Amino acid sequence: MSGVTSAAEPLDLLVLGSGVAGLSAAVRAAARPDLRVGVLTKAALDQATTRWAQGGVAAVLSTDEDSTDQHLADTLAAGAGLCDVDAVRVMVDEGPARVHELIALGAVFDRDQGGDLELAREGGHSWPRVVHAGGAATGVEVERALVKAVRATAAAVMEGWFALDLIVESGRCRGVVALDGAGVEEQVRATHVLLATGGAGQVFAVTTNPKESTGDGLAMALRAGVAVADVEFVQFHPTALHHPSAPRPLLSEALRGHGAVVRDARGQRFVDELVTRDELSRAMTARMLDQDVEHLWLDATGLEHFERRFPTIAATVGSVGLDPSTEWLPIAPAAHYLCGGVVTDLDGATSLPGLWACGEAACTGVHGANRLASNSLLEGMVFAPRVVEAIEAGKEVAAPTGAMRAVLGGVGDDDDGLPGRLLSRKSPATTRLPPAGSDIKTGVVQLQEAMTVGAGVVRTSASLRSTASALDALSEDWRASPSPAGHEYENLLTVAYTVVAGALARTESRGCHWRADHPSPDPAFRLRLVQAP
Repeated sequence: MSGVTSAAEPLDLLVLGSGVAGLSAAVRAAARPDLRVGVLTKAALDQATTRWAQGGVAAVLSTDEDSTDQHLADTLAAGAGLCDVDAVRVMVDEGPARVHELIALGAVFDRDQGGDLELAREGGHSWPRVVHAGGAATGVEVERALVKAVRATAAAVMEGWFALDLIVESGRCRGVVALDGAGVEEQVRATHVLLATGGAGQVFAVTTNPKESTGDGLAMALRAGVAVADVEFVQFHPTALHHPSAPRPLLSEALRGHGAVVRDARGQRFVDELVTRDELSRAMTARMLDQDVEHLWLDATGLEHFERRFPTIAATVGSVGLDPSTEWLPIAPAAHYLCGGVVTDLDGATSLPGLWACGEAACTGVHGANRLASNSLLEGMVFAPRVVEAIEAGKEVAAPTGAMRAVLGGVGDDDDGLPGRLLSRKSPATTRLPPAGSDIKTGVVQLQEAMTVGAGVVRTSASLRSTASALDALSEDWRASPSPAGHEYENLLTVAYTVVAGALARTESRGCHWRADHPSPDPAFRLRLVQAP
């Protein structure tokens, strides 16, 4: 940690997480001389989920044929009736300026021979509007530019620190309790805390997320009584490389945008490759079950100049002995993105004063029931600066705007906001002795397998109840260990219970939540399922 701040010297803003959302906020805040800023992350500053993002950033940077209205319409269509229109409007309108700001910070995106930004089309988008870097290495470039900018500021950086729980005093968040790099418990106090801790892909056995994605921020918020919503909507990326490596390498949506096709075990093309991710994942899962196979195929042999256009993917598949110019690539859906999270208003304020959230850890209402491809980096880039601006303006409590209307009300007959339905939630039991470290690893594997089988792409009441029983058995054998691994296990259990509770309660199919026993959307469920203790 550089610039260590003691409990007697609270920060103005403590950012938890070092992905695109957290670092965008840190850069913006550190530029204000009146704000003392710290960034706390459990790995290295540049080791966040952002670096694994391949496709790019979706934003309307050319208005010849495209428009922000069309980007909004595409996002709403993907979200299957659960997007907050106001939040989406904020994202698509402010997004282009945020992309140009990132370029000004030094991010280098791919350009054509004329020097203009290359724009790709991905599934669910009506026009090419996705900027990318290094073909399919956009996340690496975005992360590089932001990390460089943060290190150049006066922000205090705490790398290798593990946040355990929020400090809540007199109904307000006042910082976090954390383990420092040596495993010593410390308090890091701050007037404002921003959760930008990313998603929870490690809840599932097969995921594109790095090992750090254990839902820590979401779990901390739940333990502090903060409202979360839409967590039943877990997006599975349809074209992850079927390979034992973890995380599973992504075969970017851009491949299909450029003409790669999906084939079944018999070599037949059976689906439109440019449908949204939830549709493609369901179609692939159904075909895999029908043909009793573990994977299907992505045929990219017709793509010209593959190595030049997609150097990162070419290197990845080449490292496992595959040649995409001559061979079909084995693919299967993998857990990729949590569409819900900690509920926020349009400025990132949560139901706990002093606590803010943005990025994948937040439920802004932008994604609804299914995220449109390449909207994730954009969401973080747009809503993180709004948090800083709201803090500077003296905002203290959430307003009934965006997804927060599901918590605070204020949804009228002529309002585009969605109402909320409160669910009670179950917490892991803590009745027995902690297992040894090796048993924690075994418990994690059992949890991941149970979630993948019973709460994955296709769900039923029976599969979800079976998963809940498996989680009960695992939680009875658990109690907090003083190690980060033990705390991550607790967080995975907390998030898993929350996902299953939402999936059981939502007796319909919508977006990336698919109930085989309730295969149609139900108008009665055009609402947010809000969970809090």
